[in-house]
Amino acid sequence: MSRAPATPGRRGLSLRIALVALASAGVAIGILAVGVWLVGGETFARLMVESGASADHAHAMFDHSLGTVLIVTIVVAAVASIILALVLSRMLARPLADVAAGARRVAEGDYAARVPREGADELVSLADSFNQMAASLEEGERLRRDLIANTAHELRTPLTNLEGYLEALRDGVIRPEAGTYDSLLEEVERLARLARSLDDLAEGDRAQHRAAPVEIDLAVQLGAAAELARPTFESKGIELLRSWPEPLPARADPDQLAQVLANLLQNAVRYTPQAGRVTVSAEMRADTLLVSVVNSGEGIPAADLAHVFERFYRVEKSRDRARGGAGIGLAIVKQLVEGWGGRVGAESDPDRTRFWFSLPRA
Repeated sequence: MSRAPATPGRRGLSLRIALVALASAGVAIGILAVGVWLVGGETFARLMVESGASADHAHAMFDHSLGTVLIVTIVVAAVASIILALVLSRMLARPLADVAAGARRVAEGDYAARVPREGADELVSLADSFNQMAASLEEGERLRRDLIANTAHELRTPLTNLEGYLEALRDGVIRPEAGTYDSLLEEVERLARLARSLDDLAEGDRAQHRAAPVEIDLAVQLGAAAELARPTFESKGIELLRSWPEPLPARADPDQLAQVLANLLQNAVRYTPQAGRVTVSAEMRADTLLVSVVNSGEGIPAADLAHVFERFYRVEKSRDRARGGAGIGLAIVKQLVEGWGGRVGAESDPDRTRFWFSLPRA
């Protein structure tokens, strides 16, 4: 439910600033008046007496002159204080009111709300913080919608196939043959893979289940991963090249590292054309080890490159589904690598794509 703008609060701010300004002016005038009355009175009376006037006449003239000046000064100071207070309160209240209005829009689900950057440095910083928060919430909402939509699609396709097969078997449209059961098993395995991938993501989100890195030889891990993937590459006519020095002391979780390498190699197989090439390489840096998986084939558009590690993100939805991707493997890679204190990234040209990750040296 929407709420009316908090205009009374703005009036309250203006009133407080006006009262503070009036109090400051009153204190300053009071101190000045006391000083003039005590010091100036004696000096004025002495000068008047020296010029021939009586002491009573001198005091009367001083009181009359000071009273008139004091009254005028108080009035002018009060008016000036009120004007300055109103100007200052408007300068402060407008940006704060904008932030409050933006916060209400975000609370109502409008994550595209932004506030202008105006006012003092502190108010500009407040506006920047609010805009950054709103942008993060907007991005989180986009990811949530994509997650729900893509999860629903991934579930719908195998479930629809299973439903069709089972109805056909029940109605006698198709015969219960080995090929039919193989098709049913394939769809069930697809659902099982999706469930395991979602479990991996959920498990990685729980900090208490994050594995502690240990010292490993990355060269051994790379060789084992390449050997496991070799039959798949050979069956599709893809050349697998290897390039890394030995040994490569690093810190990582061996099981999770095997999963990272397997996911990257599966991704490379999926998007490398027949008779293409995949190169797995590693190199030592100052404090890290850098692992790269480069595959030939169609590149990734620049607009999509920054999103490839998001959950369920696909560069081309229909094309990726046809190739069997669920859009989770790279998200798992990012999650696991960052859990060891490493980084991930991707680069792409029209005819090649490179995925890389770093991990600490031992």
